[in-house]
Amino acid sequence: MFVRLGDIAPAIIIAHMSDPRMAEHMPLLSGPWDHSDHARFMAAKDTCWLRDGLGHWAILIDGDYVGWGGFQKEGDDWDYGLVLRPDCFGLGLAITRKALNFAHNDPWIDDVTFLLPPTRKHLRGLERLGARFVGQVSYDGETFLKYRLDTPMPVF
Repeated sequence: MFVRLGDIAPAIIIAHMSDPRMAEHMPLLSGPWDHSDHARFMAAKDTCWLRDGLGHWAILIDGDYVGWGGFQKEGDDWDYGLVLRPDCFGLGLAITRKALNFAHNDPWIDDVTFLLPPTRKHLRGLERLGARFVGQVSYDGETFLKYRLDTPMPVF
């Protein structure tokens, strides 16, 4: 279930983002979070919702927080991101399918992009969805692999 990020206690998100395993695949994550990091994160995510009418959600399964993700405007692209707790990594494809079905039903989203760090080696699930490699891009001084997926059809 997708809910507002603000519905999650700051301590839960801070603990999630402070887990050292998160930095493995998040080159923009510079270390453990504190309350000021959480406040900046929430302000940035709220700005996306206000500006674009869409943004990131907290993700719950059976009422438990498993991570956050959703869609964010990056230039002209709707970029999809998903940041799961390490013990929930195996849920990524199912959550992504649900989010992509949401995108399919949004008339403003013709396609979505995925920016992945080069450390991500398991990309078969993304390719099975039909995403195609676009190339490498630089974002905040870090290199990412960019994929694009058209959303004219629902993803089951």
